[in-house]
Amino acid sequence: MSQQPTEIRLTGLDAENGTSHGDEPVRCAAIDIGSNSMRLVVAQKLAGFDYRVLDEERESTRLAHSLSVHGNLDPEAIDNSISALRRFKKIAEGFGVYDIRTIATCAVREAGNGGYFCERAKSEVGIDIEVISADMEGQLAFRSVAQAFDVRDMNVVIADIGGGSTEIVFACGGHIEEILPTKLGCVRVTEQYGINEELFTTPDSLKKMIAGIDKELKPMIKQRPFVPQVLFGTGGTFTTLASILMMQRGEVGQMEWGYRVHRADVSHTLDTLSKMTIKERKSVPGLSADRADIIVAGIAIIDRLMHRLDVNTLRIHDRGIRDGLMLTMMEELEPGSAEDKEAEEQRRQEAMSTFARSCGVDMIHTQHVANLAVSLFRQMTPMFDLRETDDETIYAAAMLQDVGYLINYEKHHKHSYSLILNSQLPGFSRHALEIVANVARYHRGANPKKKHANFTRLSENDQTRVKQLAAILRVAGALDRSHRQQVSKVEVTKHPDHVFVSIEATGDPEVDLWAARSRTELFCKAFDTDIRFGLHRPAVSRVSSD
Repeated sequence: MSQQPTEIRLTGLDAENGTSHGDEPVRCAAIDIGSNSMRLVVAQKLAGFDYRVLDEERESTRLAHSLSVHGNLDPEAIDNSISALRRFKKIAEGFGVYDIRTIATCAVREAGNGGYFCERAKSEVGIDIEVISADMEGQLAFRSVAQAFDVRDMNVVIADIGGGSTEIVFACGGHIEEILPTKLGCVRVTEQYGINEELFTTPDSLKKMIAGIDKELKPMIKQRPFVPQVLFGTGGTFTTLASILMMQRGEVGQMEWGYRVHRADVSHTLDTLSKMTIKERKSVPGLSADRADIIVAGIAIIDRLMHRLDVNTLRIHDRGIRDGLMLTMMEELEPGSAEDKEAEEQRRQEAMSTFARSCGVDMIHTQHVANLAVSLFRQMTPMFDLRETDDETIYAAAMLQDVGYLINYEKHHKHSYSLILNSQLPGFSRHALEIVANVARYHRGANPKKKHANFTRLSENDQTRVKQLAAILRVAGALDRSHRQQVSKVEVTKHPDHVFVSIEATGDPEVDLWAARSRTELFCKAFDTDIRFGLHRPAVSRVSSD
C-alpha cells in the first residue's frame, strides 16, 4: 500500500489555500539546474511546510555534455540553458511569482566556465544562481525523502543520481549520518566509457564501465556505518527505471508512492537495455527519447550501488532535490521568523533536545553534564582568555555528545560528529555546527590529531578552541561517571602550576572523582597546566531538639 506524506498543520493558516487570513495566496518558484536537465516548479504554500504544485516544466539541456573531457560547459548547452531560464521565468511570472530561488549542482559547480554561465543568467535573464555543494544536494534529497516517508525507525540509504554526480546519504533513525559525494553521473559515466560509440554496448565495454563504477564506490562504501534496510532513489534515472518496469508489467497510470523495485529487476533491465541500440531504446515503453543514450550508465550505477550496499529493495521517490528546496523555502515562510532573540534561543534549545531524545540519549545525565561543562567553562573564561560566547558551543556539544549511540556504542563519538554535522539544527551556522561536532567528537577516545581530517580542516584558532572545549567537556562528563548526578557544584581556582576544581556532592562521589582524575591528559595539553580535584562538604547546621 502506498504511503502518503503527512501534512503538518499549524493554527492561523487557512489549510485549504495556504494563506494568512485576508492575504493573497503565498506562491513560490524554484529552479533546479542539473547536469542533465533543468526543472521548474511553481507552488502555493499550504499549512505547515507543505505546498501544492501549480505548474512544472522540464528542459533537457545537457549542461554536463563534454564536461568530463574539456572541463567546461558546452557553449551550445549554455545557450539552451539561458533560453530555458528565460522561459521558466516567464512561466513563474505568469503566476505572480517574481522572486525565484535558483540552484545549480554538479556541472556548474565543477566547470571552469561555471561562473561565466551564472553571470549570463544574471545579466541576460535577471536570475541569481546559487551553486550548491554536494553535501547540500544530499541534504535536500534527504529532506524530500524524510518528508514523504517515515524513516525514523529505519537504517536507510538515499541516492540521488544526476548527470554529473551521485550523492549517497546514510541516515539512521531519521538523521543523516554521512553524505558521500561521487562523480558517478549518468552523463559523465556515459561519456567517460564511450558506451554509445558502438552500435551495441558490447560485453567488454559494459564490463569496463561496471569496473569503473565499482572502483569509485568500493573505497567509499567500504566503511559504511551500517547495512541499510532499503535504498531510496531520487532523480530521473530512478523514475525512468520505474516507468519502464511499470509498462512491462502493465501497470499503467501514475507511479505508486515509493514504487518498489528488487535488485533482480534492476540487473535484468540493465542486461536488456545494454544489448539494444540507441534507436531501439528510444522505442522502449516508459523510456523517454532524451534519456535513451544515458539510461544504461544510470541503471548500471543503481545496480552496482545495490550490490555494494548489500540491499535488495529499492523504493523510488518521484521527488528529490527540487522538492527539498521547496520544503526549505516553505519553512522559511513560516510565521515567527522575525521573533525576538529569546524565542529563537528557545526554539534552538527545543530542537537540540528533540534531536538528542530521538537518538536515545540519556537526557538526565546529558543535561547534568552540560550544566557542569558550562559552569567550568564560565569560571575558566577569564583565567585563560576564552571566547565568552563559547558557553553556547560547549553546552550544545554536551547536549549532543551521545547522539552517536543511535548507530552503536563503540564508536559513538565518531558517529556523533557525523550526525551533528549533518543535522541542520536551527540557529546554528554550518561553521558553528562543525565546531560543536568536533567538540562532541573528542569528548572521549583519542585526542585531536593532525591526521584527523575533521580536525585539520579547521583553522588554527578553531583547533585550539576544539581542544580546550573538548578538554573541559571530558572533565564535566567524568564528574557524572556514575550517572547519579552526585556532583552538585564545581568551583575553579587557578594556581601558578595547576587548576584546582573543588566539588560539592551528595552521596559518595568516589567513582566520579576517580573518572575525572583519569581524564586529564587533554586538559593538561590544551591549557598547558595541571588540574587537580578536591571534595568540599559544606557544613551541615544542626538544629537543637530542646
